[in-house]
Amino acid sequence: MLARRGMLTVSEAASLGETQAHFKAMKPWWDVLMDYLLIIMLMNCFFSASLLIITDKVVCMPQAKKLPRNVSNDFSEAGMATQPTPNRPKRIGYLTNLDYQQYRYVSAVCYHKVVPWQSKYFPYLALINTLILLVSSNFWFKYPKTSSKIELFLSILAKCFDSPWTTKTLEETSDQPPPEHHRQKSSTFRSMEYSPRTPLITEMPFSHVPLAVSAILDKKEGEQAKALFERIRHFRAHAEDSDIVHRVYVGQTFFKVVEVAIILGYSLSLVGSFSFRHVCKPGIHNLMGYSEFKCTHNMAFILEKLLLTYILLVCIYAFLTAYASFWLFTNSLKVYSFEKNSEGAGFGEIPDVKNDFAFMLHMVDRYDTLYSRRFSVFLSAVSEGRLRELVLNSEWPAEKLRQMVHKDTNGRFELQLSMIPVIPKDVYELSEIQVLKIELISSAKLVGAVSQLKYLSELHISHCSVKMDRDAFSYIRERLKVLYVKFTDMEELPSWMYSLKNLNQLHLSGNLNCSNNKSIHLQSLCGLSGLQSLSLTTNLSHLPSAVVDVAGQLTSFSIQNGDTELGSLGQLKKMNHLQVLKLCHCKISKTPGALLGLPSLQCIDLTANHLKYVDELGTLHRLRSLSILRLCHNAICRLPPSIELLRNLEELSISHNHLENLPVSLFNLVRLRHLDVSYNRIRLIPPEVGHLTRLETLAMIYNQISSLPRQLFRCARLRCLYVSFNKLSSLPPEIGQLPLLSSLDLMGNNLTALPEEIANCLQLKKGGLNVEEHILGTLAPELRRTLL
Repeated sequence: MLARRGMLTVSEAASLGETQAHFKAMKPWWDVLMDYLLIIMLMNCFFSASLLIITDKVVCMPQAKKLPRNVSNDFSEAGMATQPTPNRPKRIGYLTNLDYQQYRYVSAVCYHKVVPWQSKYFPYLALINTLILLVSSNFWFKYPKTSSKIELFLSILAKCFDSPWTTKTLEETSDQPPPEHHRQKSSTFRSMEYSPRTPLITEMPFSHVPLAVSAILDKKEGEQAKALFERIRHFRAHAEDSDIVHRVYVGQTFFKVVEVAIILGYSLSLVGSFSFRHVCKPGIHNLMGYSEFKCTHNMAFILEKLLLTYILLVCIYAFLTAYASFWLFTNSLKVYSFEKNSEGAGFGEIPDVKNDFAFMLHMVDRYDTLYSRRFSVFLSAVSEGRLRELVLNSEWPAEKLRQMVHKDTNGRFELQLSMIPVIPKDVYELSEIQVLKIELISSAKLVGAVSQLKYLSELHISHCSVKMDRDAFSYIRERLKVLYVKFTDMEELPSWMYSLKNLNQLHLSGNLNCSNNKSIHLQSLCGLSGLQSLSLTTNLSHLPSAVVDVAGQLTSFSIQNGDTELGSLGQLKKMNHLQVLKLCHCKISKTPGALLGLPSLQCIDLTANHLKYVDELGTLHRLRSLSILRLCHNAICRLPPSIELLRNLEELSISHNHLENLPVSLFNLVRLRHLDVSYNRIRLIPPEVGHLTRLETLAMIYNQISSLPRQLFRCARLRCLYVSFNKLSSLPPEIGQLPLLSSLDLMGNNLTALPEEIANCLQLKKGGLNVEEHILGTLAPELRRTLL
C-alpha cells in the first residue's frame, strides 16, 4: 500500500543506512562529523519549516485616525481598560466595526505585503542548501566512475580481512611467534563474512580452535589467496591508471567550501532582520474603512533563534571543510608508501602506489591504519612468494620431482625446474642430483637443506634471481664447481657468485656492454680463487676489468660476442697460463698479435669473425703447444704456405669460407687428425693428402670436388669421410683400403654405383653409410643388408 502511494518503505529506508555503513571505511573523521552536523541542520530546517506550515500567521488590528478620549492611543495597550470614573462603567478597547472575515482578509493581505521574505522562506532555503551539502558530501559514492572503483576497492579490502592467509602472515611477522605445534585458525575476533546489512568489518567473539600447522592453509584457501593476489594486481593496475576519485573528492570539497561561504554570507546578513511588529497599509480603505493596520508576526522570535542555531552549525561545518581542504592540499595524496605502516613486519619492500589507489589508501588510513596494514599483505612480493611456496610444495611432492630426474650426456643425474614460482622444498630430498637447472623461477631461493644434495657440483641459473640463506651459501661456496648464469639485467647476476672460492668454471650469458648502459657493471672476480675457465656470451666492446683481475689464473677463456666488435685484445697477454681461447662473433679482421704472448695456448677458435687474409698464421709456430685451430665462418680466400709451420696441429677447421684450393704445404701437417674444409669452393684435392697418415676425420661437404685422389685412401686411420653434395661421379675402388672407416657420407653427388671393394670396410655397418637408395640397390644383397 505504501509503495503504491509513492512513499518510502521501511526496508528502503534501512537500505540507505546500510549503504552508508558500506562506505564508512572511506569516510575520515571530518566527513563523519560533517554528516552528523548535516543531520542536525536538517532537523533544524524541518522543525522551522513545520512551524511555518502549521502556526505561521499575522494578526492585524486597524489603526484609527482619532480615538475616543477615554481610549488609550497606545497600540500596545489596545485591549487594556482606561481608568474608570466613579459614576461610569469600564470601557475596554474601541469598536472597529469589522467582522471576523474582514480580520482574516486583512491578515492574509498584510502577511504577503509587510512580512519580509526571510520570515516566510528562510527555513525552506536553509533546507535546500543543507540538502545540497548532503548530496555533495556523498557525490563520490554515487557518481558511476568513482563509486564502481570504490566499491571494488572495499570488496577487495573485505576479502583481505577474511582471508586466512592474512591472519597467518601477520602472525608469522608479529613479535610473538605462534606455538610450534598448534595455533589458532583465526584470531580471538574474527571478521564476519561481508554482507550489505553489516559494516565492512564486523567483529564478533570466536572461540579458540587449536589446529595443526599443516592444516592452517588448506588447498582451497591457498587457491583463494592466490586468486586474491591476482585480483589485487589487476585492480592496482586499473586504479593507478587515473586519479578520478581524487579529483572528484577534491571537487566536491571545493564545492562545499563555496556553498558554505554562500550560506554564511546570506545567513549572517539576516541576523536581527526578524521583526515581531509591522505596520501595514494594504490600500483597502474603501473596503475596510481603515487605511493602516498594526500587525504582529508570531514566528519572528523563534525564527531568530533558529537562524542563530543554524549559523552556529554552519560555522562548525565551515571549519571542518577548511580542515579537509588544508589536508587535501598540504599532503601528497597521489602517492602512498607502506613504510610507515609496515613496522618492520617482514613483508619486504612494498613498492609505492599512486593515483586513485594511493588516495583511497590514504582515506582508509584516516579511518583506521589497520586496513592498509592488512592490505599490504597482498601487495608484498615476499608474502606472495611465501604463499606460492606453500601451495607449490603441496603440488610438487618428492615422488613427482624424482620422475623428472634424468641423466645428461655425461651420465650425471640432472634435474631441471622451469617456470614455477619457487623451488619446492622436496627437491632437497633428491640426494642423487649432480646438476640442478633453475629457469624462470620468480622467487628462487636455496635454503640450508641444500646440504642434503651431497653430489651437487653444477648449477644452472636462467633468467631468475636466485637468493640463498647463510647455511646454503656456506655449502654452495665449498661444493659448487660449475656455474652457468643467463641473465637479462644485472639483478639476475647473484651477488654470492663473486665469493665461490672453489668454483672452477663460470659461464655468463647476457648484456655486459657498459657503453650502452652505465648501470651494467661486472664486479671483480678476485674472490673466485679457484676459477680456471671463464665463458662469456655477451656483447662486449672491450674486456671488462673484472676479467683482467683473474687473467693470470685462467686456463680457458671464451667469448661469444654477438657480432659486436671487440677491442683492447692486447690485454690477452696477461692470460699467460691460457690453454684454450675462443673469440667468436667478435668482428676480428686479422689474427690478434697478442696470441704470440700466450706460450701455453693449445686451442685457438676464431669462428664467425671477419678474417679474410691469414698470412700471419705462420707466426703461430711459436706456440709449440698449439694443436687445434678453428677458423670457421669467416671470409678466408686462401691459406698461406706458411701454415706448414704449425707442425703440432692436430685439428684444423676452416669450413664456411671462400677457399678455392688447398695449398700443398697444408698436407705437410703430418700430425693432423681432423680436417674440415666444408662449405667452400674447392674443386680439387691434391694427391699430397696421402701424407696425412694420422688423419681420422675428413669433411669436404658442399664443395665442387669432381673426384677423390687415390692417394687419399692411404690414410689408413681414416674413420669418417664426409664428401656429400659435391660433383663426384664415381668412388675409387681403393675405398676398400680403409678398414677403420665407420662413417661415409656420399649424398648429393652424381654417383651411379658403389665399388664392390666397399665391403672391405668392415667397420662400416648399419647407419654408417649415407647415400641415395637407388645407389644402394647396386650393391650385393648381403652387403646391402649389412649396411641397412
